[in-house]
Amino acid sequence: MTTTTITPIIYSANWCAFCHAAKQYLDKLGVKYEVRDIESHHVYATEAVEKSGQMGIPVIDIDGTIIVGFDRPKIDASLSANKLV
Repeated sequence: MTTTTITPIIYSANWCAFCHAAKQYLDKLGVKYEVRDIESHHVYATEAVEKSGQMGIPVIDIDGTIIVGFDRPKIDASLSANKLV
């Protein structure tokens, strides 16, 4: 039996208040995640746009489920569906 570990990815920037809110929310829930800073690494900005089809951040990728913005109900649903909470 193999188990896979799902690590949410948050595409963000330091100046983005909603990015900070999303990270703080996941911290509160105890969910580990990977941060991809779109300002430090422009390839991450391109990835975020390709995944979301939009220019806004944060872009949160939870095992292929793409959430744009700090949308708590969608985040909760995806975390639950992936058994991360």
